[in-house]
Amino acid sequence: MKKIIDFEVFDTVDGNFAVKFKKPLKKYSKGFMFELRLGDSSGEIMLKVWGPDDEDSVKKVYDSISADDVVHVLGEVSEYRDVKELALNDLSDIRVLSPVEYVKGDFVKESEREIEEMFSELEGFISSVKDPELIKVLGVLFSDEELVKAFKYSPAALYKHHAWIGGLLEHTLSVVGICENALKIYPGLDRDLVITGALIHDIGKTREFSVTTNIKPTLESRLVGHVVMGVEILHNKIVDLDISDNLKVKLKHIVESHHGKLEWGSPKTPAFPEALLIHHADYLDANLTYITERVKGAKTDDDFTYLKDFGSIYLK
Repeated sequence: MKKIIDFEVFDTVDGNFAVKFKKPLKKYSKGFMFELRLGDSSGEIMLKVWGPDDEDSVKKVYDSISADDVVHVLGEVSEYRDVKELALNDLSDIRVLSPVEYVKGDFVKESEREIEEMFSELEGFISSVKDPELIKVLGVLFSDEELVKAFKYSPAALYKHHAWIGGLLEHTLSVVGICENALKIYPGLDRDLVITGALIHDIGKTREFSVTTNIKPTLESRLVGHVVMGVEILHNKIVDLDISDNLKVKLKHIVESHHGKLEWGSPKTPAFPEALLIHHADYLDANLTYITERVKGAKTDDDFTYLKDFGSIYLK
């Protein structure tokens, strides 16, 4: 079965998709219709269900479908205002599946790298830290089995970058790697502080998402945010740890300043060189991954594709 990313106009689609959300039932010229946002591991698409002039029958189908359900759809790909969409005209062409009829992995993308292989690499960076106080910090964090499990499997974002299972671990490794290479150019920086800060900068993302057939933000994420949650996790782990108060504050600052600017969600901007390096490594990896993924997935014969955050991106 084709993935959403490979759909072409006039394709007949016969497959299973996760429901992201649904829009309200409404009247149209020939009856009643509703729209669903559907997804698989490759992308998302809107489905328009064009029902008959029988509100009760359309509402019965509409009410049977909820976010996070998986539906089987028989429909056709069309295009509206240069955006591909699915459409069906027979209510029998959509059906909610039971959990035994699908595999969750078909709907949520996973890292192309092996989770345990990446975590082994992460452990190598952890063991490279020599500062006794920072060893204590990393020890108390990465000996927490529940935290480690979340660190391994959490996405790093909802849409923009590393929005897949294992994405947080993959992104963290990239940030640490960028920092490690930058330290060769700036040897005067505190290497152990940089590596530790890079390892824990996104630790709040271990509580940011729930993963079912979709990646969804948690209520805590929506109301508090991963930066503040990260500072909270770190504080709770090190508040009674036998390390200097100065180091505790510097580590908290790295976590709370890693987005770099107040308008980007950082309560503080980076106030010392190591924090600044971690911010720029985070920003670089997030944006390069975002652009690279969009270039790989671009379906156009044009030399350029347009990204809202970056403008025109050259593809050749």
